[in-house]
Amino acid sequence: MTNDDGVDSQGLHVLAASVSGLGEVVVAAPDREYSGASAALGTLYRMQPEMHRFSVEGADQAWAVSGPPALCVLFARLGAFGPPFDLVVAGINPGANVGRSVYHSGTVGAAITARNGKMTGVAVSQAVKDIGVEGQGWDEMIEGQCWDSAGAVAARVVGSLVAEPPAQPVVINLNVPNLALDDMAGWSYTSLGRTPREVGGVRLEPKAGHPGSFRVRMTWGDPVALAPDSDGGAVQRGLVSVTFLGGLGEAHPSQAPAVGEALSGLLPPSAPPGR
Repeated sequence: MTNDDGVDSQGLHVLAASVSGLGEVVVAAPDREYSGASAALGTLYRMQPEMHRFSVEGADQAWAVSGPPALCVLFARLGAFGPPFDLVVAGINPGANVGRSVYHSGTVGAAITARNGKMTGVAVSQAVKDIGVEGQGWDEMIEGQCWDSAGAVAARVVGSLVAEPPAQPVVINLNVPNLALDDMAGWSYTSLGRTPREVGGVRLEPKAGHPGSFRVRMTWGDPVALAPDSDGGAVQRGLVSVTFLGGLGEAHPSQAPAVGEALSGLLPPSAPPGR
């Protein structure tokens, strides 16, 4: 189990307690905030990570790692925390990870890194108040967060995977409304959203006392209507969203034929083997 909010995040501790009865739970999570780290392992010239024992209720053992969540998963696969693991669970992230945010989410990045290591990965995120279903939840936004609801949903999904492991590793992106279970409308398999709320713009604000230096201030654009069958649209309607994420795929070269033409002016083209 890991996350991108740090080993002391309440969401991680709730998740550990929620799944503690399903098997041996080992927490290996960053020692600080790594939101937006995606599947990064960290800058190579600074990769001298340390691990420190930590205490998480419900976990058989817990570690704070000085690196992003994907690095925690990599170390788990390589045996740093014991024998090989059957499943990686990341979360609970305060703020839904839907639509294009999956490209940047450290929570989802951990689950994808698990699949790359031949383990199933589950990313668990929950909407927060005041910003709709998208965006990261800061401290003032998660007061009164319905953590236990997300924990209960995650426990059902994780329990099903423990009882009946998939034939091939999968990545499940689980997004939960910030509601009590009795107030949720249900659950739905969903597609990855394509129309997220955009960043409205950025402006540079001079940094006092530092000529030539600026702080970057970002603003949100207007909220957008989300497709009802998308991950964000489902959460917006009070549904638990379950999205199976596929692997990285290739696009056809015909999308940019000028690339091949340019290379052919330098080197002769070669057909792929077997053609």
